[in-house]
Amino acid sequence: MANSEIHRASTTAPVNIAVVKYWGKRDANLNLPTNSSLSVTLAQSDLRTHTTASCSSTYTTDTLTLNSAPQSLSSPRTQACLRELRSLRAALEDSNPSLPKLSPLPLKIVSFNNFPTAAGLASSAAGFAALVRAIADLYALPQSPSSLSLIARQGSGSACRSLLGGFVGWNVGTAPDGSDSKAYEVAPAAHWAELRAIILVASAAKKSVSSTAGMQATVATSPLFRVRAAELVPARMGAMEEAIRRRDFEAFGALTMKESNNFHATCLDTEPPILYLNDTSRAAIRAAEGINKAAGKVVAAYTFDAGPNAVVYYVEGDTERVAGSFKRILANVDGWDGDRGWAVQGQGLEGAIEESTAEALKEGVSRVILTGVGEGPMKTERHLVDEKGEEVLNMEGS
Repeated sequence: MANSEIHRASTTAPVNIAVVKYWGKRDANLNLPTNSSLSVTLAQSDLRTHTTASCSSTYTTDTLTLNSAPQSLSSPRTQACLRELRSLRAALEDSNPSLPKLSPLPLKIVSFNNFPTAAGLASSAAGFAALVRAIADLYALPQSPSSLSLIARQGSGSACRSLLGGFVGWNVGTAPDGSDSKAYEVAPAAHWAELRAIILVASAAKKSVSSTAGMQATVATSPLFRVRAAELVPARMGAMEEAIRRRDFEAFGALTMKESNNFHATCLDTEPPILYLNDTSRAAIRAAEGINKAAGKVVAAYTFDAGPNAVVYYVEGDTERVAGSFKRILANVDGWDGDRGWAVQGQGLEGAIEESTAEALKEGVSRVILTGVGEGPMKTERHLVDEKGEEVLNMEGS
């Protein structure tokens, strides 16, 4: 196989939304966390990054484009991922001289997100997971998803969890080299396929404080964070895994909301305070609390990553009580098209969301995304680079 050929592999990778949050690094160079975390992998039919990795002797240098815009590959974190993947391929080539020499060839990586980038929707997690998985497939690497998560973690911490589907933990680890700080499956998607989520997009703008900068400031200045990392999170990891194993939504939901509140409290406890939530975010919290009060139990569980967008979990049997209550006031917002949205009647729980809260949501929510628990990265033959090495344009819906 001649190296002038265009070698290609493509994958789609999911967004994950943590229910036990990752925040803070004990080693910035290796992207090692200060605490374990746990997330729900969301369905790729609703939120995904689609990436093609290609290599050829006809390319002159490594390149990356995201949504048709050139991106830099010069960051140490990105270079660490590329270096480790190339090293693994080179080892394969050394052990089997008949393999084509792909490891020295320049890479052309093309990615598309079907959701807003850098707006608190875990775009870097899906992006680095897709990049690592696509290059691993290009290089025919035999490593497991959990092993590849060690590489993806160096690009973006939460990306390690997007290498697996369903319910995924990320072990904090203790090894100085990070060899035990990797993702693991808590339960597959099929274990609790009834879990659903509605995402209220409060802002598609790039956030003012990046996660990396925010973590550094919190670790350096927040006394509350130290209590969180040392005491709260270790106990909550066990409780969350047990709630998932039992498919106990009330326990899952109550803990999810406590975790989100505590995470954002540490952001407020940072100097200067980090304000990821806005008025729309707070209205979403009040709405979820109103729905739970009207239902007489926890049926809606809000969580926020490092951004203003609300993710509200619920189970399929409570679709009308939860998603229906939001549709009752947000029926004119984009996102209700498609099977998931059409299945929501919009009757909801009458009076669950107060008028002032409803008005704040109407004013601040620009889009809703209905989704559920989903699988990890999936190989696809739909390439974003053609046989001549040119980017495929107009990939709407990628």
